[in-house]
Amino acid sequence: MLGVVSRTVMAARVLVQCVRSVARPSLRLWGTNAAVRAAVVGTTPHRSLSSAGDSRRTRWLELSRISPLSVFCRRYGDLPPLTFDSITDRVLYVLKLYDKINPEKLNKSSHFMKDLGLDSLDQVEIIMAMEDEFGFEIPDADAEKLMSPEDIVQYIADKKDVYE
Repeated sequence: MLGVVSRTVMAARVLVQCVRSVARPSLRLWGTNAAVRAAVVGTTPHRSLSSAGDSRRTRWLELSRISPLSVFCRRYGDLPPLTFDSITDRVLYVLKLYDKINPEKLNKSSHFMKDLGLDSLDQVEIIMAMEDEFGFEIPDADAEKLMSPEDIVQYIADKKDVYE
């Protein structure tokens, strides 16, 4: 029972530290339970809940240079904003890596079937590669209309609200 309570208090401290690092510094936790309030204040709600193992861990955490609670918080960076040129470069790069396309024949306005000699299965594989590259799904009804790199660039720019 003591281990469950101490893990709960530690989890509450980690949660509060993560919230503090993201939210406003003047965050107030009114109306929360005793374990969360104790985690904010840094004390346990009842003295009888501490044990020798907890005090050793607490001393080790106090001596460590890295804040123990910040280790558990993940901070993610934002991706750079998409531009029309970056979309074009990424689409052409993915197409150049496709083994059935000759990179010398590939340009922005080349038609997949007429100019590059691809079939419908190849077009489906290209659309799947674009979905992987840009991180969203292209519906089949829209995918049938994307017959050139220029069409793909325009479609992705429209979906991601990128304008020239």
